Amino acid sequence: MRYLHTMVRISDIEASLRFYCEGLGLKEVRRMESEKGRFTLIFLASPDDIAAAGGVPETGSLPAGLPCIELTYNWDPETYTGGRNFGHMAFRVKDVYALCQHLMDMGYTINRPPRDGHMAFVRSPDNISFELLQEGDHLPAKEPWASMENTGSW
Repeated sequence: MRYLHTMVRISDIEASLRFYCEGLGLKEVRRMESEKGRFTLIFLASPDDIAAAGGVPETGSLPAGLPCIELTYNWDPETYTGGRNFGHMAFRVKDVYALCQHLMDMGYTINRPPRDGHMAFVRSPDNISFELLQEGDHLPAKEPWASMENTGSW
């Protein structure tokens, strides 16, 4: 068995791509629209995972073993609640402080700051919880992170 993807329903393609691509640094690797089903699927992957998979073929198919997030946009309006009911997604990151600062600069709330130089949580525009884990050893504690309180739930 191999992990393929996690599907997340979204309500706004532009807002979601801003968070996932501009904020987290993921890349769109495939997009599919179904006129009959009235939905759009957008597959995203991290640059490191794309490189490890040997890139993405021009055919539009996904390389075997490339872990992805599938954003599902249903064309007919729906209200999505809960968001956290499936848990969270996690990414290992090169610098948890830098990514959290980048996301804050974009206007996102860091719900659980990386006080320990290792772990943080942030939510997408659709209230999906993301765990950000520092690659390698914990970074030394530093401000403003060390004294920053939690905000909301994560």
